[in-house]
Amino acid sequence: MVEKTTTHDKKYRVGVDLGGTKMLGVTFDEDFAPRGRNRVRSKAQGGKQAGIRKMIDLIQGALDAANVTINQLEGIGVGCPGPVNSESGVVLEMPNLGWKNTPLGEELTKAFGCPVSIINDVDAGIYAEYRFGAAREAHCAIGIFPGTGIGGGCVYQGDIVRSKIGSCMEIGHIPVVEKGALCGCGQQGCLEAVAGRLAISAAAAAAAHRGEAPHLLEAAGTDLSNIRSGVLAASIKAGDKSVERIVRNAAKRIGVATAGLVNLLAPDVIVLGGGLVEALPKLFRQEVEETARNRTMPTYRKSFRVAVAQLGDDATVIGAAAWAAHDIALIGR
Repeated sequence: MVEKTTTHDKKYRVGVDLGGTKMLGVTFDEDFAPRGRNRVRSKAQGGKQAGIRKMIDLIQGALDAANVTINQLEGIGVGCPGPVNSESGVVLEMPNLGWKNTPLGEELTKAFGCPVSIINDVDAGIYAEYRFGAAREAHCAIGIFPGTGIGGGCVYQGDIVRSKIGSCMEIGHIPVVEKGALCGCGQQGCLEAVAGRLAISAAAAAAAHRGEAPHLLEAAGTDLSNIRSGVLAASIKAGDKSVERIVRNAAKRIGVATAGLVNLLAPDVIVLGGGLVEALPKLFRQEVEETARNRTMPTYRKSFRVAVAQLGDDATVIGAAAWAAHDIALIGR
């Protein structure tokens, strides 16, 4: 779907959110106002090259929607789920698309003739919140985004925290339960294995099967694919106390992990985002903040605030475009 808007004679950047089920590309002007959008499904037949071709078409569609030519394009930023090497522009692993060690930055540079920045999608999201949203101009901001899994990122003194080999801050894979549930990474007891949406949905489905969540059972049955964030929120609103208890317990586990991050990095802002938080912002903020403050060293208990993300679904594209501009500015120094 392409949405056209008016443009001006400026330099433009494109931000891309490369999701497992959809790709979103947005053309931004120099003030980061959106000028054109394009969204497509990311499931592609034909393997890696077909996926890259689809992404090139997505970006071209976002440019066309903004009436922007390639000559006006200053840079492209791409937010990808999973680990990436930002220095080389390589997607290290993206199982949903079957990508491994994919030189995405190089391919897009060939196609558009401009600098390309490849970063983790949660890094892009928290960078957007740092620049334009809930963590604006923070000294140290940590993003925790519970969804299907639990993503994490950190901006410290204006820079995204990264490792020598690429992205880091895999908060969802902090071990929290010894010999706990098996995680998709192959380990047991990771935070996202016990507090991500899939874990919550499984526990809620079991409650519905036992007759403890009648509203959820009526709305979605016990099929995990139907028990998404909005359905969980509606179930709680309708009075399913067992579902509320399950979600609150998951939020408390995230709060315990947050306390560890506060003790380690002493951030001034913790930003909560993602589908679960968008559906239940008050519940998540309350449980995470209360638990984190109770479990943090006394010195740090009043040194941070917990905020709900402000930029919604556009956070990744905004942050990716802004990080591309950041990289271009560094090149020009």
